[in-house]
Amino acid sequence: MALLKKAAAALSATAAVLLAIPASSSAAPAAHGPLARETFDRLPLGPVTKGHGWSADTADGSLTVVPSSAGRGRELRIHTEGNGRAFLVFPDLTAPGNSYWARLRLRVNAFPSAPDWAHWTIAEASGSDSPTLVRPLGGQYAPTDHGNFWGVGSDLGPTGDWTSWKTSAPATAGTWQCVEFHLDAADNRVTVYFDGVEQPDLTVSTGQHGGSADPFTFPTFDKLKLGWQLYQADPSPSSYDLRLDDIAVSTRRVGGCGG
Repeated sequence: MALLKKAAAALSATAAVLLAIPASSSAAPAAHGPLARETFDRLPLGPVTKGHGWSADTADGSLTVVPSSAGRGRELRIHTEGNGRAFLVFPDLTAPGNSYWARLRLRVNAFPSAPDWAHWTIAEASGSDSPTLVRPLGGQYAPTDHGNFWGVGSDLGPTGDWTSWKTSAPATAGTWQCVEFHLDAADNRVTVYFDGVEQPDLTVSTGQHGGSADPFTFPTFDKLKLGWQLYQADPSPSSYDLRLDDIAVSTRRVGGCGG
């Protein structure tokens, strides 16, 4: 009888401890891990408007799953006419600390050669609490330097509309690249990597960017768009094709780009 009383008392004490622990402590999400992934290998060939965790945003553009140009698996062909757009959109992409890494393989068939200063975007992160658009992958045609150059940019926020392109990062058409970017809310910092190698000239942060004298600050991210948009009318060439593959978004650096 004494042993039964001791056992009952122990169970009561354990139950009291468990009740004292807030319910959120056991239900809290993991601090690190993958947020999104798409290889297109499980999607049917042909036009597509959605995949696992993503939808499409198009205007004078289309998304099509096609056989891999490497001869194995599948990839996404993005096509636009004129200054159209075609993006796959991760609409509910949030991360602990408002910071994450993304990795993707891409090939752009041709970049614009007109009009002067034609501006294009490949990645755009945004949040419903702010109008600020953060463009970690994009660039611009600079007639003064006779080419297209990669640059991080932003629009609609306090720093205005800008693309901090650098001649040290030329955009080469017809070539596959493995690209990574890191959005770090600690200093509103965007860091870009090509084929595993950091591109420090492209880094922007709170006080170092290409806009006004105001601080550059992130929205609370909840959406990521990947694809193509060119903003100027009557560009040359008149249409654009981009291939995407091996997309991964995570709270940690995904890797897989060499370097």
